[in-house]
Amino acid sequence: MNPNSWEVSCRYNKDIKLTVSRGHFATSHAHVDHYMSLTAIRTHHKMAKLSAQELAKNYMTSSPVDTIICLELTQTIGAFLAMELAQSGNRSVNENHDICVVTPEINSNSQLMFSSDVQALIQDKNILVLISTVSTGRSLNRALECITYYGGHLVGVAALFSAVEESAGIVIRSLFTPDDVPDYHSYQSNECPLCQRGRKLDGLVTMSGYTRI
Repeated sequence: MNPNSWEVSCRYNKDIKLTVSRGHFATSHAHVDHYMSLTAIRTHHKMAKLSAQELAKNYMTSSPVDTIICLELTQTIGAFLAMELAQSGNRSVNENHDICVVTPEINSNSQLMFSSDVQALIQDKNILVLISTVSTGRSLNRALECITYYGGHLVGVAALFSAVEESAGIVIRSLFTPDDVPDYHSYQSNECPLCQRGRKLDGLVTMSGYTRI
């Protein structure tokens, strides 16, 4: 393992782990001094299922969920989350409910959109958003604007990692927070102290992971 990388276990379930790397990374909205790799959580079905089970606990007794919108490659977790919420005998308000799992498209203007045959699963439905990472909240806010445009009713936001506690008045429930990475910082690109000290970027972060540069 890279000497600047280490594993962090989820406080709710030690079998859920992410890999943290210290460095200088650029996202689409900010610069960060730690990169959280969520690849294992999103691609290994056992860890994805455990993650869904932990996230589902936050929504068992809250508002019913009709549709889960999956952002940033969280579809596998989203499917397990729907199964967990709807499972018979779990005393959930969604017990035996047929929950839809969808992912928006991105148009040429980088706007989120839903095709005509999917829009009926959003309009007037109770929506739970599932997202990989919330660092500044800008990507999430773009998704919330999309939900509002299509007439959906937001009832919850679940994240794998979130540095933000709430958005649009909705508490973000996450598996990992900056408390799990105490030295984590996020900066506006024009205010990044690493840039000001002349440190070059180690990588570019996208929803798929990061690319070394």
